[in-house]
Amino acid sequence: MSILINKDTKVICQGITGRVGGFHTKGCLEYGTKMVGGVTPGKGGAEVEGLPVWDTVEEAVAATGCDATMIFVPPAGTADAILEALDAGIKVIIAITEGVPVLDMVPVYEKVRASNSVLIGPNCPGVITPEECKIGIMPGYIHKKGPVGVMSRSGTLTYEAVWQLTSLGLGQSTCVGLGGDPIVGTSFIDLLKMFQADGETEAIMMMGEIGGTAEEEAAEFIKANVDKPVAAFIAGRTAPPGKRMGHAGAIISGGKGTADEKFAALRAAGVEIAESPADMGTALKRAIDKRK
Repeated sequence: MSILINKDTKVICQGITGRVGGFHTKGCLEYGTKMVGGVTPGKGGAEVEGLPVWDTVEEAVAATGCDATMIFVPPAGTADAILEALDAGIKVIIAITEGVPVLDMVPVYEKVRASNSVLIGPNCPGVITPEECKIGIMPGYIHKKGPVGVMSRSGTLTYEAVWQLTSLGLGQSTCVGLGGDPIVGTSFIDLLKMFQADGETEAIMMMGEIGGTAEEEAAEFIKANVDKPVAAFIAGRTAPPGKRMGHAGAIISGGKGTADEKFAALRAAGVEIAESPADMGTALKRAIDKRK
C-alpha cells in the first residue's frame, strides 16, 4: 500500500506540449508511470511522446478515466489549471510550477479544501511511490520501495534524504514534496494522517524549513496522534532574520518561525532531530532503533 498514487494511477500532464511538460512526461513514462495523455488548450488532436493531447481536462477524463494530473503550465495560468482539474473531478492534482502568485492561490486553496481532491504544491517536485508511479521531476533511480514515508517542503532536501535512506537500506513507501510557497494545497498534518493510516509505512522522515508555523503544528499533531518513529530536519538555521530565502515561504519575521523554535517543538513531540542535512538518514535510523 502507499498514499496518494500507485501503479494503477492514470496520469495526464497539463501543459504537455510545452518544453518542460513534454520532457518530464517522457521521464515519467520511462519510470513506468501510467501516463495516458495531456492537455493544452488549442492543441487538441496533437500527440506528445505517443500520447494524445486534448483541449480540456474534461475531455481527457472522459476519454481515459485519468485520476491524477501534473501541471506544468506558466505561473499566470496555474491557478486556472488547478481549478479546471478540480472541476473535472481529478482526485490527485500535482502542481509543479514555481512562481504562482500567492493571491491566485487563496481562492484555489479554499475550493480544494472543500472538495474530495488533493492538491500537492505548487512549487513542488511532485510525488513518487517507488517502483510504481512517479508524478513530477524527481530523479527516480535514487528511490527504493520500502517502509519510510517521506515529506518535505524542499525538493533538493527530499532527494538528499531519499538517497541517504536508500543507501542505508531504508526504502520508501511514498515521497511527497509539499512545495515551498506560503500557500500550498497539502500540509504536513494532512500527510501525517495518511502515513499513520498506511499499513506499509513504518516510519516517517520530515524535512521542514524556517518560516511559518507548519512544523510546530506538525509537532503538536505527532505528539497526540502518531505512534510511528519520526525524524526531522529543518533547513535555514543560519539564515539571517528578515531575509527571504530561495523559497517564498521561508522567511523569519518577528522572531517567529526560527529553526531552533521548530527543533524544540519537534523534540518535545518525541521526534528524532537531524542536526545537519548529512544526518537525515541516520537520524531516522536512530528513531527506528529507539522503538525496538
